[in-house]
This record gives sequence, C-alpha cells and structure tokens, in this order.
Amino acid sequence: MSMINEELQQLLLRYCEPESELLQQIDRETNLKVLMPRMLSGHYQGRVLSMLSKLVNAHRILEIGTFTGYATLCLAEGLRPEGKLYTLDINMELEDMVRNNFAQSSYHSQINYILGDATETVNTLDEVFDLVFIDADKKNNGTYYDLVFDKIRPGGLVIVDNVLWSGKVLSNQVDKDTRNIITFNDKIAADDRVEKLILPVRDGLFIIRKK
Repeated sequence: MSMINEELQQLLLRYCEPESELLQQIDRETNLKVLMPRMLSGHYQGRVLSMLSKLVNAHRILEIGTFTGYATLCLAEGLRPEGKLYTLDINMELEDMVRNNFAQSSYHSQINYILGDATETVNTLDEVFDLVFIDADKKNNGTYYDLVFDKIRPGGLVIVDNVLWSGKVLSNQVDKDTRNIITFNDKIAADDRVEKLILPVRDGLFIIRKK
C-alpha cells in the first residue's frame, strides 16, 4: 500500500519517533490474528497521526473506523489531559481485542469506544471536534464527511485515509471502489469551505482544514 520503495521507507522510520511497546504489540497481534492486517496504520503513518494531533492540541477527537486500535492510540497522544477521543466501529468480532489494547494504554480513560453503524452513532455525539480521522468503509467517505463537518471547529482537521488507493486513482480503467475514492477526492477538491492537500504517506492521507 506504500507509495514509496522499501529502502526509503526504512530511512523514514530511522528518522521518526519510535513506536511504543504497546503499539509494537498491537502491530504483531494484528498481523498474526486478524484478517487484512494491512488495514493497520503502522509505524510511520502512526507517527504522522500523532504529530498532527499534537499540533492541533486536541481537546476532542473523532475516529471513524477503529480496527484494532493502533491509530486510535496514536491520535490519543495529542489529547490534552482533559481531552476525549471517540472511536466508532461496526466490527464486534474485534471488540475484546480492541478493549484489551485500550486497557493497556495510559489513555484508556480518555477513549470512548462505540460499536454500531457510524452513520447512526455519529449523530449521537454532541461535541465540537478539533480533529476527525476517517478510515472506515471507503464508499461512505463522503457521507461521513458530511455528517461530521458541522461538528468540527474552524481551524479543525479532517484526515481521510487511503485516498490514493494503491495508485489505482491514476488508472484509466477504474473499478467501483476506485471510482468511489476518486468521487470523494473530487468532492473535497471542489469544497471551498476547506483548505486541503494529499500527503503521499502510505496509501495517501487527505489533510483537510476547515476555514
């Protein structure tokens, strides 16, 4: 899923902050026990998410798509001491693993893990968010974006994962999934309420700042 070669990837890892032991453990366990472990953010992308969270000095964070909780804990590193992170997911089969991962973290009391359809559960949150990370079913990227937009403070960030879709967005013959990604990317490009850019980190991170 990375847009760069392995040699350069290793160089980037050499010059960024190390993973905690817990994050390393989650990475190993995910790769050993979970289907499609490539969905995990991983070391470098995790450090990017952590840095962005710290830069916005996050009081409230929303994550749509928990998976095994790796990115959740990276984002939580930027929370203020009184801050909260809400993470939404629909996969109940991973619940025990995720709750165990969170329980081992110093941020566990700040994380609110909510299971259910995010298109419904997001409407139950009466909060103003500093940062929203969207990394769930790609066909609903636009729906999630519209649902959360009014809940984001001016100057807040929306980060959307997998917007380069392993380079398939460049193909002349695109499948349905790729078309959904391109449609979302075009939607953001046309949205004059935000500033935006794509970082070619791993599978592409759309960084969107609300004006």
